Amino acid sequence: MKPLRLLLPLLALCPAALSRAEVTLPHLLSSHMVLQRNRPIHLWGWADPGESVTATLRGNSATAKADDLGHWSLYLPAEKAGGPYQVTIAGSNRIVLDDVLIGDVWVASGQSNMEMPLTGWPGAEMQNSAEEIRNATQPQLRLMLVRKAASPYPLHDVNTEPQTSQPDSWTLCTPETAASFSAAAYFFGREVAAKEHVPIGLIDSTWGGTPGEAWVSMDGLANDPGLMPIFKQWADTSRDAGDVPRLQAAEKRADDAAAAAGKPKPQHPWHPDLRSWNPSWLYNGMISPLTPLSVKGVIWYQGETNSDVKRALSYQRIFPDLIEDWRKQWSEGDFPFLFVQLSSFRSTAGEYWPAIREAQRRTLKLTNTGMAVTIDIGNPGNVHPADKQDVGHRLALAALGTVYGEKVEDSGPLFRQATPAGAALDVWFDHADGLTAKGGELTGFEVAGADRNFVKAEAKVEHGEAGEHLSVSSSSVTQPVYVRYGWQNAPTPTLNLYNAAGLPASPFTSETSIPAPDPAHPTN
Repeated sequence: MKPLRLLLPLLALCPAALSRAEVTLPHLLSSHMVLQRNRPIHLWGWADPGESVTATLRGNSATAKADDLGHWSLYLPAEKAGGPYQVTIAGSNRIVLDDVLIGDVWVASGQSNMEMPLTGWPGAEMQNSAEEIRNATQPQLRLMLVRKAASPYPLHDVNTEPQTSQPDSWTLCTPETAASFSAAAYFFGREVAAKEHVPIGLIDSTWGGTPGEAWVSMDGLANDPGLMPIFKQWADTSRDAGDVPRLQAAEKRADDAAAAAGKPKPQHPWHPDLRSWNPSWLYNGMISPLTPLSVKGVIWYQGETNSDVKRALSYQRIFPDLIEDWRKQWSEGDFPFLFVQLSSFRSTAGEYWPAIREAQRRTLKLTNTGMAVTIDIGNPGNVHPADKQDVGHRLALAALGTVYGEKVEDSGPLFRQATPAGAALDVWFDHADGLTAKGGELTGFEVAGADRNFVKAEAKVEHGEAGEHLSVSSSSVTQPVYVRYGWQNAPTPTLNLYNAAGLPASPFTSETSIPAPDPAHPTN
């Protein structure tokens, strides 16, 4: 009896040892969720080691046994679009998930322009915000908002920190829930649901002011030796992080002194949350937990933070690596990855937006990708353009044409090639039906000879037997070799090449490699 008397006090300190653990689910599996149609339905969670767990949907059941760590995982047969249905999960306890729809699940991710909600932000208004929120009751949409989480290792769940201001799991789409949800994602989902007549589940996993490498898994980063410079950049960025609190205190003292003297507050540099800049940490905290769930695809809006002249050229490797990494981690093949090309923002001489746009354009070489060009709907004075309706619309066009097989023009003109034509260059495009200059003569074109000294050029639309194209020339370049379009942070005057569908042409350069920034000719 003596050993038992010694053990009882220890058991009293560990109530879990005296009772069975209940079957639990990740926050990603809840009432009101959307499950991906036409794919085996994956359900997973935790239970006591060795416990049998059974899930049932529409009369179909599957059973799995929890492993030694308590993880269980099972698959139910694929279902066509429909609902609402009820899902039950039973082990030592019974969980009932109500109002479950079968449709298409899209992950919306990136930085602040994807994060920006229907309410907008102070200093960044959302176009027609009040009206859009008022009309946001959308029964075919379901919303899942992932809270910010940075982690040094991959997590198994999202929204694990208690918070009362935001829901932990899936919600209906109502004015109350949509108000704090990604505006671009909402407009995308609303249009796709209306055109395809299927439920759409949107997962908003975003964090403003973050670099692309934070969203790539460590496996993905390690697989590309060409990404080693980002670790040097991280070392430079984080070296003085320990002094940030003291620096902010000093800035506050300077602000107080200026206020006391009746002077304007001095300008201070932005101090990002460095957890969100650490390579792979946002993938670990905000994407990895999503990968067990079958999805239709991803919509992405990011790149502003990678535009620093010291790091911009790395984006041409980071971005395609991110896409291939996510596809590998989801193990669902080359699922659709649709993204927004950076808009127009004046920024500073220390940023190189044309290189990011060009890296994004060249990433279209990856299969099953699509790009929404937004160079014409930006605000050169504000990094957060108000027009998220057209952003969502153009992403939806990419989805309708690329993913859903609709016969729609889903892109503006995309540079294909430039061929010499005497003292001019003939410039050819894909998506070039009805090339037109909106509002007058074509603007934004430059040509250069072999010396790459670009000068302003004239461009005109030509209609030949081989199709529509542009003839671009400059009297000061007798043997042009290269042509580029919109090669500024905020092109001035506004670019005006469109196709017959009213979609703008993407900025581009015909150079084989994206050129390094030229300090003598900043792009701001």
